[in-house]
Amino acid sequence: MKLSSFLFSSLAALAYASAIASENDFIPAGASITYPRSSSLYARIPGSYSKKPKKDNWGNKVESDRKKITIRASKNDNDDISQDFLWALKKANHGGLVHLKKGKKYVIGKKLDLTFLNDVYVKLDGELKFTNDIEYWQANNFYYAFQKSITFWVWGGKDIKIYGSGVINGNGQAWWDGFSGAEILDPNNKYYRPILFLTDNATNIEVKGLHLKDSPCWTTFMVRTKNVIFDDVYIDAVSTNVSSLPKNTDGFDSLNVDGLTVTNTRVNVGDDCFSPKPNTTNIFVKNLWCNGTHGVSMGSIGQYPGVKDYISNAWIENVTLLNGENGARLKAWAGPSVGYGYMDNITYKDIHIENTDKPLVLDQCYFNINETTCAAYPSKVNITNVNFINFTGSSSGKNGHVVADLACSPGATCSGIHLEEINLTSPAGDPAQIVCDNIQGDIGVDCIPSSEADD
Repeated sequence: MKLSSFLFSSLAALAYASAIASENDFIPAGASITYPRSSSLYARIPGSYSKKPKKDNWGNKVESDRKKITIRASKNDNDDISQDFLWALKKANHGGLVHLKKGKKYVIGKKLDLTFLNDVYVKLDGELKFTNDIEYWQANNFYYAFQKSITFWVWGGKDIKIYGSGVINGNGQAWWDGFSGAEILDPNNKYYRPILFLTDNATNIEVKGLHLKDSPCWTTFMVRTKNVIFDDVYIDAVSTNVSSLPKNTDGFDSLNVDGLTVTNTRVNVGDDCFSPKPNTTNIFVKNLWCNGTHGVSMGSIGQYPGVKDYISNAWIENVTLLNGENGARLKAWAGPSVGYGYMDNITYKDIHIENTDKPLVLDQCYFNINETTCAAYPSKVNITNVNFINFTGSSSGKNGHVVADLACSPGATCSGIHLEEINLTSPAGDPAQIVCDNIQGDIGVDCIPSSEADD
């Protein structure tokens, strides 16, 4: 062997061993740190040659070039590994990967502040499961004033990828059994239920391939977040007790978000399938399947007195909505103490609907506001430049012949509303009816005022 080759190999081995040794100083029982034997290691050795390393979409290392952190699995549903998981994320921060192995369960029993992350991968092939210790979580959580939201943990920082074939399990049954149907928006409700996945003050978040299961409340909530992507995700909330069904288990919610993408995803929950809330813009949804939901909604917005809300620039394409209350829905608050704002530049395209009460609806009397109150204190949310293109399928017939109900608030402006290729039927018979009230201009199809609807 040439001396240069020998020196190169020796230096590489020493560098590798040194790196491993330095990381292994404080390792929890059952954990490990492994470095890749890749060109990125050898590139640190003077005079060595390596190919240009591959980069991910954010310009960071790909999986094969990252150090890998593993931790022990839980022995049972009460074996809390929260501190091990936190340790792993700290070790993987700035270019590493945490791997949670297939066939293993990792139980989280303590609240976790994960807002320090920068360039980290979490490969979840096993199951992350939260304890159902309601007493602990009611007293120990992260609270958000918007609709009295709490969560087990908060993810934040930059360039965070969470992916794999595994499950994040909210263990929601105990919560659904315990809250007895109380709405989160009920002013008397003090039974707060945690959100399963929440980001705050985050940039570049990707969630791919995971099953988000049985959230006690909303499944996801993105707050003050920029560029978040969900792809190939399955969300469900299914009760084993018919007397305590899941409630408020939305698939996707957001607040102050720029760039929200959901693709190739299935949602089976008892509330909104997709529901961006105030100040969400640049929304892209494609290939979404929703069963038993309250629809693919914009909003609600305009809830809080004196506060301006908006939703803008949304493209929703190729969505299937089955067995739900609503299909495509725009929702805004009305009443004596609400806010104001607007929705603008929104397109729903290629939407298939079956057995759904309200396939297409503009609801500006949102959340249990009766007609008298809504008329006296109408919504102040303007709706402009909204397209509904190529809707097919059938309503449930619950609202008679009406398949589209577009009732604009007299306190707001609704203009640029366009319907095209609306091929929706009703089991109540022909002709299907499209209702429009207080909308400025031609909407592109024949419509009738609500006073003439046969419902």
